[in-house]
Amino acid sequence: MTGPLAQEIEALLRAAFDPTQLAVINDSARHSGHTGDDGSGESHFTVEIESAIFAGATRLQRQRMVNAALGDIPGNRVHALAIKAKSPDERAPGA
Repeated sequence: MTGPLAQEIEALLRAAFDPTQLAVINDSARHSGHTGDDGSGESHFTVEIESAIFAGATRLQRQRMVNAALGDIPGNRVHALAIKAKSPDERAPGA
C-alpha cells in the first residue's frame, strides 16, 4: 500500500518529467528508530526515474531538477531521498 506522501511524490514527478519509468520506493521501514524517523512510515524514499528531460544533464543537475519539482518535500517533509535519474538512452539493453 502506498501512503499519501509517496502518492504526492509520484504525482509531482509525473507532472514535471513525463517519465518513461518511475518508481517511488518507501525505505522507511529499514530506518525505523534511526535519526529522521518521525514515526509516519514515510520518512525515507528512493526515487528511480527515467525521462527524456534528463538527456545531457549531469547527475547533480538531475538531482537538483527532481528536488525542485518536489518543492518542500526533500529535507522538510522527508528526511532522506535517494535519487536515481536517467534518460531513456541510458537504459540497459533489453531493459
